[in-house]
Amino acid sequence: MEEKIRNIRKSFNNEIEKVLDNISLEEIRIKYFGKKSEVSDIQSNLKTLSDDEKKSIGALLNELKLEIGNRLNELKSKFDEELLNSKLNEDKIDVSLPGTSISDGSIHPISKVIDEVESLFVSMGYDVVDGPEVEEDRFNFEYLNIPKGHPTRDAQDSFFINEEWLLRTQTSPVQARVMQSKEEKGPIKIICPGKVYRKDNDDATHSHQFTQIEGLVIGENISMSDLKGTLEVFAKSMFGKTREIRFRPSYFPFTEPSIEVDVSCFNCDKKGCPICKNTGWIEILGAGMVHPNVLNMSGYDSNKYNGFAFGMGAERIAMLKYGIPDVRMFYTNDIRFVKQFNRIEGEFK
Repeated sequence: MEEKIRNIRKSFNNEIEKVLDNISLEEIRIKYFGKKSEVSDIQSNLKTLSDDEKKSIGALLNELKLEIGNRLNELKSKFDEELLNSKLNEDKIDVSLPGTSISDGSIHPISKVIDEVESLFVSMGYDVVDGPEVEEDRFNFEYLNIPKGHPTRDAQDSFFINEEWLLRTQTSPVQARVMQSKEEKGPIKIICPGKVYRKDNDDATHSHQFTQIEGLVIGENISMSDLKGTLEVFAKSMFGKTREIRFRPSYFPFTEPSIEVDVSCFNCDKKGCPICKNTGWIEILGAGMVHPNVLNMSGYDSNKYNGFAFGMGAERIAMLKYGIPDVRMFYTNDIRFVKQFNRIEGEFK
């Protein structure tokens, strides 16, 4: 076996000189340290030797294994370092070259409007609340003074899931939910931003999905003048300190009296232009005093409590504020459109 060990050492030394990379090095390792190698064969046959032979042959075999192992490890480290240096040279970066610019966007204009409206009303003591987009018929219609068979239901042309559930057509159900959730009926000041759905044909001014922001104030001795003062602060904050508002009679089932609210044109200052259709005024939202039926159905005593409500479309406010001609542009996911709104806020201040 001593002769066999010497031959293995000689054979290894001859072959290791021809190794040039990790692949051939691994082949050598398997040849001399694999399960079917001559070294493994000697190791297996040690048990057949006498005790004295085991000691001498075992010592020679361990010396051979250590010698081969060290040589393999040295070459492995050498080849790994050469490979690393080669990759570093290939991937070398010229730090003097200009950097690659990363295209960024901006906060979406609808999000800007919602954030601005929320900040304004929170500063006036309002809470921001939301509710489910899949709503019950009773909250979406009945608790808002719109019973089954009411013509307003047809006008809104809703997405019904079944007879009792639908995609909400307005955020007013949130107001009904908040009113009914209060065990001790007391004052309320909330705004409710969120998505709503109606079967409109999509065009430049209509979308089957849009964003509403509604407000509700319930208390004692609330008057129409409180509503006007609130909306005047809103109009001046959104469109400029010189803006004026006017009320026009309208009809909503859940408010009485009901009004449409116009703001003086921020482009022509009431002189008349294409934006305001030469009227000097632009419609921005609907509002009114909360109908006594709505209060009573939610457990409020309409003889003691009253209030006002208002609702606006965030897309319409954004279109007016930023001069956007087509509501469909909000939903194109075109970063070129969104990047325009990186400019400084306050165009109408």
